[in-house]
Amino acid sequence: MRTGSSSSSSWRWQLSRAMRLSLRWFRRCRLQRGGRGGATERRIGGRLLELWSYSRLLLTSLHFNSLTNADTLLDCAFEPVYWIVDNVTRWFGVVFVCLVTLLTTSVVVIVYLFVLPTILSTYPSYWVAWHLSCGHWLLTMVVFHYYKATTTSPGHPPKDKIHIPSVSICKKCITPKPPRTHHCSICNACVLKMDHHCPWLNNCVGHFNQRYFFSFCLYMTLGCFYCSVSSKALFLEAYGAIERYYQTPPPTDIYIETTAQKSIIFLWVLTSTVTVALGGLTLWHSILISRAETSVERHINHKETKRLQEKGKVFKNPYHHGTMNNWKLLLGVEERRHWVTRVLLPSSHLPNEDGIMWDFSFTRTDPMAI
Repeated sequence: MRTGSSSSSSWRWQLSRAMRLSLRWFRRCRLQRGGRGGATERRIGGRLLELWSYSRLLLTSLHFNSLTNADTLLDCAFEPVYWIVDNVTRWFGVVFVCLVTLLTTSVVVIVYLFVLPTILSTYPSYWVAWHLSCGHWLLTMVVFHYYKATTTSPGHPPKDKIHIPSVSICKKCITPKPPRTHHCSICNACVLKMDHHCPWLNNCVGHFNQRYFFSFCLYMTLGCFYCSVSSKALFLEAYGAIERYYQTPPPTDIYIETTAQKSIIFLWVLTSTVTVALGGLTLWHSILISRAETSVERHINHKETKRLQEKGKVFKNPYHHGTMNNWKLLLGVEERRHWVTRVLLPSSHLPNEDGIMWDFSFTRTDPMAI
């Protein structure tokens, strides 16, 4: 009963306050008599300006919050747009995963049907053995790392632990955020060491699957480059045959365009395009890994560097342990043999750190001196 009476009295007080402010506003609307000509016009203009300022103050006083600013209001205004984009991206993620699977399968089928028979009948036995070994090794690494990148959780802050290191509070989850943790609006969750949300994986790239993502990009680039180089001669032959076939009038000594020619052209164009596009992405992430940064931290550190430069100070990334050590930490290399067992062969080992507690460079001894 006390709660109901207090809530009703609160509503009554708010209503009476709004009525008093409205009455005061109407009283100010009444122009005082006196003065003629230009003085009256100036007085009317000043009164209108005063009424406009008072109206803005009245409106602000009804919804003022010291924790909000213009950015918060813009976020609220564009919230429906964000919701549509997030849901569309989440739905398109499934389509992109199916597209990657379909295109990769088509490349493998074309290689087995049209490229491999040419290699077997043209090259000597040692080159055939090399092509079979290299091609199947690249295919295994691509399939393994893509599967692990799409199915492995990037990592989320634990909800059952109370005492965890945090640098801020997530405005969406209303939970503590550990260092290097950011909120993904598409996954609707905080991600440990978040890099970005990849629609081609339909998953976030974070602490526990960043190695799988980078390895997939690297081996897919190498695999496409291998297919592009291996099928170049067949591509030139097929393209020349089709070009001569469509001459006017068509020559009589040329065989008719076949499915094999179209498949070879499709294979070469697709693999060459992916090599250039994905190769650029792989190179960019290699630079980020060498600097111990994620895509999100790249923008944050850039702004922080400019801010400190204006004050005559130098920004130092606390997670940067040196280029080689950064690569060892990402790949999980602790011994020399791990370069083979964990980098050149499929491996499901976990990262060395848990994504919550981070070892800063200014307190770290020289790690894994290999």
